[in-house]
Amino acid sequence: MSVITEHTILNRLLVYRIMQKIVNVIALASGIVSTAIIASGVYVYVNRDAIIDGVKSQAIEAVTGSLGGGLGGIGGGSLPIGTPDLATPIDQASAPATPQGTSMGLPVPSSPF
Repeated sequence: MSVITEHTILNRLLVYRIMQKIVNVIALASGIVSTAIIASGVYVYVNRDAIIDGVKSQAIEAVTGSLGGGLGGIGGGSLPIGTPDLATPIDQASAPATPQGTSMGLPVPSSPF
């Protein structure tokens, strides 16, 4: 049997106290994080209608703002009617036409079944 000295007991007690402080700090931080998550969830649940209305109004404002003056000018000539804004130039090259019966290098199935 080995003799446990007073020095060994004090070292073990010191290590125990340091580890206990570390565990307490981790537990306290965990409790704070859990409380913050619960509090934010309750806040969102209680104010969900106001949050939804705010997001809706921001979305509507973004959409109507991108129309350039809103929808008040309908019938007043604010929207272009008739020809498109970007007409195709006559000298623009068109895509090459593929010959009938080819599959651009892929095998053509003989039957769909």
